[in-house]
Amino acid sequence: MQQKPLILVTNDDGVSAPGILHLSSIAKKFGDVYVIAPDKPQSGMGHAITINAMLRIQKTNYHAGVIEEYSCTGTPVDCVKMAISKLLPRKPDLVLSGINHGSNSSINVIYSGTMSAAIEGSLEGTSAIGFSLSDYDINADFSATSSYIEKITASVLKDELPKGVCLNVNFPKLKSDEISGLKVCRQAKANWVEDFEERKDPYGRSYYWLTGKFVNFEPDAKDTDEWALANGYVSVVPIMHDLTAHNYITHLKNTL
Repeated sequence: MQQKPLILVTNDDGVSAPGILHLSSIAKKFGDVYVIAPDKPQSGMGHAITINAMLRIQKTNYHAGVIEEYSCTGTPVDCVKMAISKLLPRKPDLVLSGINHGSNSSINVIYSGTMSAAIEGSLEGTSAIGFSLSDYDINADFSATSSYIEKITASVLKDELPKGVCLNVNFPKLKSDEISGLKVCRQAKANWVEDFEERKDPYGRSYYWLTGKFVNFEPDAKDTDEWALANGYVSVVPIMHDLTAHNYITHLKNTL
């Protein structure tokens, strides 16, 4: 009898967050699901790993119908590493991360714990997908994401991604009948214009709070994830961990 796909589900919002509960309920349709996720929110952790503190794992009971589920005191990347090294019976066929409460389009992929977990899966040689919804509300409605998650998951299980590549999928904050469709695109050139706002605590001592405004530097470019989301599309961007500026190598060789 053919073995069911083994699917690892994780996130950065915590093991009991509504987004990951919705994702694991969909993943069960495609294989044997194991959930290993942080025990608390870990948004903005990027690809951080725990090296100077102990890690603890604990069985949890939030996800109906999965094979096993655990919370981990570490980062999203710690969760993937721990799962593959210690908790799973074999290497997963697919890593699914999310659904994140908030967008991870454009430059946000660099800071995202959700996407770093997916990237870690790709580093391990496994197909991986990160899902995010452009809604930060803890009570966000994830129902419009279901059919697209099923379509993308089925496609990747049938035709696995190239080694080192994973998918960054972002959903607009829209109802199912308002979504324009799915658009494969590139990461937009955008950034956060940031400031550290100085405030005073009750004792008069200064502390700082990071604030900022997100700016899309190419709002009219129709081949980007930001344009897709702004126009009601689900954006799908293939990404990889190789940060080499390949187009600069020849020039650098000639100048050094």
